[in-house]
Amino acid sequence: MASEHYFTAEPASPGELRELTLRLAGREVRVVTAGGVFAPDGLDKGTAVLLRGAPPPPAHGTFLDLGCGWGPIALSLALHSPDAAVYAVDVNRRALDLLQRNAAALGCANVRVMEPHAVPEATVFDLIWSNPPIRVGKEALHAMLGSWLPRLAASGEAWLVVQRNLGADSLHAWLERELPVGFAVERAASSKGFRLLRVTRS
Repeated sequence: MASEHYFTAEPASPGELRELTLRLAGREVRVVTAGGVFAPDGLDKGTAVLLRGAPPPPAHGTFLDLGCGWGPIALSLALHSPDAAVYAVDVNRRALDLLQRNAAALGCANVRVMEPHAVPEATVFDLIWSNPPIRVGKEALHAMLGSWLPRLAASGEAWLVVQRNLGADSLHAWLERELPVGFAVERAASSKGFRLLRVTRS
């Protein structure tokens, strides 16, 4: 069964908030988290691998953090590229509320926090970064990636971090098999038991 942080949850009460200090985009920042979301105690290992291993985002463009949680990926993108539009989507309302708080506290006005259905259908992305929710199960995971990755812009790319022993290689094979013609998938790096996958389109 998937963990509770993959389900819709109500926003955290003030007494449930946890303050953390960590480094994002090369600077020390203070953020809030709470129970009922993914990695409430800090930066999880997979996200850290993604943030270290993916190349710096471009200065401009439309970016997506798919499955944003409380926001370490979206905040990193926004802090690094303040002139970019960063969409941050999740089905967990508690996570979205936490990210909204964190973005406001850090002055990241370029972060657009919303549930997946609220993103305009015509929006395409120059960059997608994601630590996807593997534990929701293959069917849900494949449906999510199969609907969002084709929204890459013509010269766009996606970076996904997946734990090796949770099916990174089988997901790599599925992406190669199921993404539309013109997409390419490569293992860009391996680190600390995680695969970093890069998806591009010609």
